[in-house]
Amino acid sequence: MKSKNIFKEYFQITISTLLIVIGVYFFKFPNNFTFGGITGLSVVLGRVTIFSPSTVNLILNVFLLILGFIFLGKPFGIKTVYASLLLSGCLSVLERVYPLHHPLTDEPMLELVFAIALPAFGSALLFNINASSGGTDIVAMILKKYSNIDIGRALIFSDLLITLSACFVFDIKTALFSLLGLLTKSLVIDNVIESINLAKYFNVICSNPEIICNFIVNELHRSATVCDAQGAYSHTHKYIVYTALRRPQAVQLRQFIKRVEPDAFILITNTSEIIGKGFHD
Repeated sequence: MKSKNIFKEYFQITISTLLIVIGVYFFKFPNNFTFGGITGLSVVLGRVTIFSPSTVNLILNVFLLILGFIFLGKPFGIKTVYASLLLSGCLSVLERVYPLHHPLTDEPMLELVFAIALPAFGSALLFNINASSGGTDIVAMILKKYSNIDIGRALIFSDLLITLSACFVFDIKTALFSLLGLLTKSLVIDNVIESINLAKYFNVICSNPEIICNFIVNELHRSATVCDAQGAYSHTHKYIVYTALRRPQAVQLRQFIKRVEPDAFILITNTSEIIGKGFHD
């Protein structure tokens, strides 16, 4: 069972990293979008040095991995090492197999959407399983261990500097597109993570909790908590069933309750932060 979970986890890391590769190589690099991170810095250095962006990305990631092993030790993140090397390796392979000398289309706004969406979605999937694609995340891990610096602000500041460098290296249109990408990227990642983790929290006020709890336990394979309650107006004895479910399970429970106890009062709340068995440990 453990090996199966490991395989599933690394399969997710591979798919997520490939999404980042596609977004970066086919949409970010050709348009010189520089909205932060190692790939953004690679775009800038790829213009002012003799190396291509893919080569610069490989050199920087290997350098950061070495720093990670030095300052964080061997256990600092096998998943980060795997994703980082996979990202850099795939970019280098694509550069040789399918070299790009100009954007795929003549619609920079369309390409900006894909340059943001694909890497953001891939990064969100990685963050959701406690992994990352390396790069500036390694710098953040080192700073977190050895200083009291506000990591979030430091990374935002570094991303902003990388993005602003486009003003001096590329034309103003590219710089504005890059700034727009920087502002949009974090919002997309946050929304994707929230959507992936979205669950439903139920408060069910009813007279017959046994049949509802049996359905939750035996059919949905979840658990629930039952509390005694009393109506403030009617003063009748009631029960409250508390449970948290994934979205497909929530639809089943709602339909079941409406069928077996139509007088039940149901409160359903969206939540993406549930910590415990069956959700996030």
